[in-house]
Amino acid sequence: MKRLKTVGFYPSFDRSGEPTQDTHYCPGCGHGLLHKLITEALVERNLQDRTIIVNPIGCAVFGYYYWDVGNIGAAHGRAQSVATALTRLLPHAIVLCYQGDGDLGAIGLNATLQAAARGERFATFFVNNASYGMTGGQMAPTTLLGQVTSTTPHGRSAENDGYPLRLCEILNQLQAPVYIERCSLADTARIMQARRAIRKALDLQIEGKGYAFVEFLSQCPTNWGTDALGSNRFILESLEKEFPLGCFRDRSAEAKPRPPLPPTRPAAELFRAEGQTPELAADADLSEVRFKFAGFGGQGILSLGIVTAEAGRLFGRHTTWFPSYGPEQRGGAAACSVVISGRPIGSPDVDHPDILVCMNRPSYERYAETVPPGGLILCDSLADIKTLPPHGVRRLEIPATDLASQAGAIKAANTVMLAVLAWLRVANLSRDRFLEALIESFKRKPALIPINRKIFETAFAWCCDHLTQPSCPA
Repeated sequence: MKRLKTVGFYPSFDRSGEPTQDTHYCPGCGHGLLHKLITEALVERNLQDRTIIVNPIGCAVFGYYYWDVGNIGAAHGRAQSVATALTRLLPHAIVLCYQGDGDLGAIGLNATLQAAARGERFATFFVNNASYGMTGGQMAPTTLLGQVTSTTPHGRSAENDGYPLRLCEILNQLQAPVYIERCSLADTARIMQARRAIRKALDLQIEGKGYAFVEFLSQCPTNWGTDALGSNRFILESLEKEFPLGCFRDRSAEAKPRPPLPPTRPAAELFRAEGQTPELAADADLSEVRFKFAGFGGQGILSLGIVTAEAGRLFGRHTTWFPSYGPEQRGGAAACSVVISGRPIGSPDVDHPDILVCMNRPSYERYAETVPPGGLILCDSLADIKTLPPHGVRRLEIPATDLASQAGAIKAANTVMLAVLAWLRVANLSRDRFLEALIESFKRKPALIPINRKIFETAFAWCCDHLTQPSCPA
């Protein structure tokens, strides 16, 4: 018997490594039916080439093997955040989130609430089968009271497990969503209403009117321990009593199209309130120079990294700054990674720094072995390092705290280290670029500019008198 091809899906599914027209869903599961309803609506509206479906963790994680549209995977619970980014970056795309109750109602609940509260320009199709279907049928946020699951073998109890979450009702308290409806897939009449709801949500996206949320009470015969007919009865007799069907909100008539939002503020606003951001200057000869700055909170470690990155930006280089610190405001470990390059940067994280700046001994002990041969370590002489540096790595001990203290600002030891980087001309950056970035960093505290400039000049002069120019990763 020849199988009929459903338009809108790929002609064959290669998830298992071999072409097939069988999905991975269990017999009687509602996902396959819902996939077909969504795909038919996309095809009817000629939206395939404009549509991106976000596939997060859950039973539908392999949806990208089936839907012949743009697809993107998302981490568990993060589909709404990914969809938000897509609508900002691709304002003319039709973006759909397809999520299960565990993914959306548990780990993803906050992302869902925030996206809905902002009225983001995408539609969410929420599949509620009252269980974590993919991982063995554990209790989900929507599991019914008394319902047996692998983690509630005696049934869910309100005293121990709380009550089921009603997501449509929760979102209906927010101001921004345009359309909220709960449907069911239990019989033909209900499926036709689900079909209409899907089309309504898509039409709102075509018109750019904002956030739409459609919930589907769906079958899960495997985890419910029943067959297809039993699953339909469970929806009709149990799920629909806890989760009443209906349209909770439809403001499509009065809603106005929402203009696309930019993904972020212009770079000039991020770095400066006025002035121009230098154009990036491609430099194939300048490969990535990777920095790690480490110390304890209160030593200005993060600020030192920011100023170094800013010096690279002022020189027209690609730069990134990536912080890492503990919960303490003062005294806890603090570190940050900086990358400066003449080409686009692949990752802001730095595991093996070309240049390591350590302001205390614990930081040296933690990071010194990560510096590869040919690298350079700068450490405050107060750290009193007794061990030899790693093989092939040069270490310079700088009296950073002493020089800052002699100038009357002991907390400005980070400025001393900045002057050393300037003297070394790391990443081919000039002294003037570092000094300009330093002054810029104190724009909101202009009273601190003179003392920090003095310390910078003093430290730079100390380098000229006491150091010999090493071969520096640049």
